[in-house]
Amino acid sequence: MIEYKGYLSRIEFDDEANIFHGEVINIRDVITFQGKSVDELHKAFEDSVEDYLAFCAERGQEPDKPFSGRLAVRLSPEQHRKIILAAEKAGKDIDMWVAEVLAQAASRAA
Repeated sequence: MIEYKGYLSRIEFDDEANIFHGEVINIRDVITFQGKSVDELHKAFEDSVEDYLAFCAERGQEPDKPFSGRLAVRLSPEQHRKIILAAEKAGKDIDMWVAEVLAQAASRAA
């Protein structure tokens, strides 16, 4: 994963085409790029982000901002109580506990 101006990318290697390709993963819009070497990949990523920002500016639109890291979740009072108790039992504040549990679940789902 590489980062540029807050935009994060997922990178894969296509063995048949002998090329790296990537996609920005922390916005809703689609930004892709590719390169044959690591240096070319980095340059293509930065160029794609800059092209995206320029395209948005030309159209007078705000570009998607990278996700803020804030997530609002609606819970029942009982779910909320159970989560607070689980966080306390783990010796963590609720934000830290929830972030760890969600990261573990996301890793299993990937």
